[in-house]
Amino acid sequence: MAVAELDLDPDGPDGPVLSFGPALGGPPPGAGDIFALVRLRGRPIATVLGHVGADEDPAEVLTAVFRARKGPYGPPAPAEPTPAKPTRAAPTPAEPVREAPVREAPAYGAPAPPAAVVTAPPRTTVVVATRERAGQLARALDSLLAQDHPDFRVLVVDNAPVTTATRDLVESRYAGRVDYVQEPRPGLAVAHNSGAAAADGTVIAFTDDDVIADPHWLTALTTPFAADPGLGCVTGLILPARLTTSAQILLESHGGFAKGFEPRLYDPASPPADEPLFPFTAGSFGSGANMAFRAEALRAVGGFDPATGTGTPARGGDDLYAFVRILAEGHRLRYAPEALVWHHHRETWQDLRNQAYGYGAGLTAYLTAILVRHPALLPALLAKLPRGLAHARAITAHRPDPAGDPAPGTHGARAHAWPRDLSRLERRGMLYGPLGYLKARIRVRRQTDGRTQPRGEAQPRGEAQPRGEARVRRRARVRRRTSGGR
Repeated sequence: MAVAELDLDPDGPDGPVLSFGPALGGPPPGAGDIFALVRLRGRPIATVLGHVGADEDPAEVLTAVFRARKGPYGPPAPAEPTPAKPTRAAPTPAEPVREAPVREAPAYGAPAPPAAVVTAPPRTTVVVATRERAGQLARALDSLLAQDHPDFRVLVVDNAPVTTATRDLVESRYAGRVDYVQEPRPGLAVAHNSGAAAADGTVIAFTDDDVIADPHWLTALTTPFAADPGLGCVTGLILPARLTTSAQILLESHGGFAKGFEPRLYDPASPPADEPLFPFTAGSFGSGANMAFRAEALRAVGGFDPATGTGTPARGGDDLYAFVRILAEGHRLRYAPEALVWHHHRETWQDLRNQAYGYGAGLTAYLTAILVRHPALLPALLAKLPRGLAHARAITAHRPDPAGDPAPGTHGARAHAWPRDLSRLERRGMLYGPLGYLKARIRVRRQTDGRTQPRGEAQPRGEAQPRGEARVRRRARVRRRTSGGR
């Protein structure tokens, strides 16, 4: 399936324009499916999926699909955020989950808003944590260096490297344009904290080494900080760069990482009445591949919990922890869909299984971190616990395969049944998360005290090890036993 962008500029002389920029590869040869981001005068407003015949014009087909769903298009809607509403309401345990967590931009045919005062984005450091993925990193860095932001710096954090590939890449291909920091302790949160410590400027933005950033991404992500001094965090839109495997298509058909096309503002001083779990539904705020923080606010809450995140026994939750801590301190959080990155989803079924388990573990690990490090939040969490358990059960439920065309809110992708084994893995991850977090805390404490050096960690139950790695581990154990433990 090809990935494209469809620009519906009604003022342009040539009508809708279709481009295939972010994907690796071009349009499908002859007939094929195309997943397209729809823009109106450059602003992301929706996604559509269309099948293009061998003799059909792809732009015309996708425009017709969009019009059939949304009607005639006009000037874009106001870009000001609306009061936050949940991505989907927390259902009761008996209620099936059928709605994917993405919505279209509202009222795209409404009159254009008055011209806003242009505010210059603040000085920003972009932190990219990476580990032994120099090829992907180069692709991400190329897109970051092409940003239209007027004042930014790119910083690569090489996390627990085993080779010099990342350092060699930065110091040769990007010398003088990208800064390099090495963090020997494993863990995404540790790497992010190292990047934050080395950052300068008002804002610190974070993204991953497997994304391609839209040229306007950093400007859209950081400009809101200049307009709102009470803003502590901004997150943005994440869409797939490729949809070439069944695992990638399945993930995206159930929402992927996207949080919709409507700007939203989360204000702890005025909690959304229709989101009873706020602020503990941190997954609805955004994702770590596309987030920025006011530097002083992030440092004031102690940064990221080093016992969370990929590369630790906790398996994830570092971004969720930071979102909740920022809101708990009274700062506002904004979701800005104009801040777009294209993400390279995991390609294999085993990758998707690992991801499902990790999401479940990261969810309960971050909640455990909140309670352990900030017990004053316990009463608020306990009051929301019954609804939270129902919500957790619902989001990991088996999703039936809806018949017919995708309904509004399904992210423009055809629906596919969510395998029951992925739901079970996610729930098993949830059970493991608190234990994983406690293991990670012990490891962090030992590393801090200097008693042990960082070591590679075993995979938790529920996730298969790569066969080669497992074989090496077994042989090493046999050698130790036969050599008397040496």
